[in-house]
Amino acid sequence: MDRRSTTERNIDTISAIERDALEKRSVWARIGDTIAIQAGRAWFIALNIACFTGWIWFNLAPSEGRAPFDPYPFPLLNLVVSLEAIFLAMFILMSQNRSNIQAEHRNHLDLQINLLSEHENTKMLQMLTALCAHHQLVISGDQEIAELAKRTEPQEVLEQLKKNLP
Repeated sequence: MDRRSTTERNIDTISAIERDALEKRSVWARIGDTIAIQAGRAWFIALNIACFTGWIWFNLAPSEGRAPFDPYPFPLLNLVVSLEAIFLAMFILMSQNRSNIQAEHRNHLDLQINLLSEHENTKMLQMLTALCAHHQLVISGDQEIAELAKRTEPQEVLEQLKKNLP
């Protein structure tokens, strides 16, 4: 028998699902995720500042015998920065797309579990009502209990939401 708490078992299950999703990523997805993560770190910003500052300094303060390879207004630097921005944006979008797909899978799992829980709760209310009736316990005409004991139809709830939400 498993002596772990329900919380521990749930955390283990969720961790296994997350590990499985991470392990199933393609090589390109792993590379994209790594680049997207590293691009958001302070060292990456500092490296960009150092490189751009060095580039500008090298091209604005040429020493004797050394000509600037990218004179002001730095067209080559503009090209490099633009390419970096394009590639970073693509890697970030690739990482976001994968994250969105994983989030959709989680949402589907949540919806399925919520629907199962609702069905279980409905069945328990029906059983409790039957037990009360069997033992001749009177429930004083509580309409809410009768309503909750009916099966919830997700499509009806969705239609009500569409009709009433702004």
